Amino acid sequence: MTDLYRKQRAMRQMRRAAMQRGVLAILDVGSSKIACLILRFDGPSRSRSDDGVGPMAGQSRFRVIGAATTRSRGVRFGEIHAMQETERAVRTALQAAQKMANIRVDHVIACFSGAGPRSYGLAGEVDVEEATVGEADISRVLAACELPAFGDGREVLHAQPVNFALDSRSGLGDPRGQIGRRLACDMHLLTVEENAISHVVHCIRRCDLELAGVASSAYASGLASLVEDEQELGAACIDMGGGATGLSVFIKKHMIYADSVRLGGEHVTGDIAKGLQVPHATAERIKTFYGGVVATGADDRELIEIGGDTGDWERDRRTVSRAELIGIMRPRVEEILEEVRARLDAAGFEHLPSQSIVLTGGASQIPGLDGLAARILGSQVRLGRPLRVQGLPQAATGPGFSSAVGLCLFAAHPQDEWWDFEAPPVRYPARSLRRAMRWFRDNW
Repeated sequence: MTDLYRKQRAMRQMRRAAMQRGVLAILDVGSSKIACLILRFDGPSRSRSDDGVGPMAGQSRFRVIGAATTRSRGVRFGEIHAMQETERAVRTALQAAQKMANIRVDHVIACFSGAGPRSYGLAGEVDVEEATVGEADISRVLAACELPAFGDGREVLHAQPVNFALDSRSGLGDPRGQIGRRLACDMHLLTVEENAISHVVHCIRRCDLELAGVASSAYASGLASLVEDEQELGAACIDMGGGATGLSVFIKKHMIYADSVRLGGEHVTGDIAKGLQVPHATAERIKTFYGGVVATGADDRELIEIGGDTGDWERDRRTVSRAELIGIMRPRVEEILEEVRARLDAAGFEHLPSQSIVLTGGASQIPGLDGLAARILGSQVRLGRPLRVQGLPQAATGPGFSSAVGLCLFAAHPQDEWWDFEAPPVRYPARSLRRAMRWFRDNW
């Protein structure tokens, strides 16, 4: 844990240095595409109130000056499977973005999905040393949070304090400067498979870049797609990507749960390719132009020319009705949503005061998906697009860029984590494992 603490602290210092120099790259390593954005920072902004805790809560104005995407290669289920192919795809996207920005970047912040995320709810409690709560007290209470035995081969990706309590008062965002005797903290801990992070770090270093931060795609998508009220009152963000579907739950502007389903839009495309016996590229085109999940009477009469280049005239002139296409797509989409429903039920999502669900990601653009999701998930469902950021090209404003835009916000407005404070975490014996929602019900 101490090695991870040092690495995360070093990455955050590197991020500060890159922001002071004014240029930083954002890299979204997905299963269907690699997206790269280049940000230029104009210095700190005082236009919004700073309601965070600790030294990393400052905010900066930024502008997107370069953007590029390329087809992802070597990435499956949101994880790197072929290093050389992924490296070439990353280099392609990065060089195109640098050419557009007309500048070279050396530091990058990356996000990825998959990697088997697991959420834990931790709690710590200490006596306040002085009359008022100071930075050292917050460091000690974070260090007092007992770590669960999450097993070998896993690393902590995010460790964020989400609630403070001072004596009998709970729900505090920033207890510094307040008078009290006993300080308690609830923290959300997100672990992922160690190899997944190592592969991302290795790939970026092979591209002659320095990693200045790493984040979960589900977390980044939630930052970009959930409006302020949804983050405050409670909402889930479902990021439907190509190889994996990430989900994150927010309350009081903090992520308190994250998970991933190893199914996505690529699996829908694969079903079409097998069902219609067409190449993968043809299946993707058919899904994009004619796909859907809700059939009507008119869909039986709407014929789709499959096309082909086999040389067999009869085979290349085949047609299929749109109703048949929907019959292939709907079962897989239902399977994805049922898996998401199971994850939300396990997290205790029904205990949130608001149960809004926002669908985002490239695969969320299938027509009729929001209505089907509302029936399966049983909540208020809307389709989400990322927040508008300055300089973002029109082509990068769709749901497929939610995690990339969220990573921009993560870079410019970092939320405090365990390693932002001076006292290193101490490994306490794991006497209990608190799931993320349990302490939410107790404290809020």
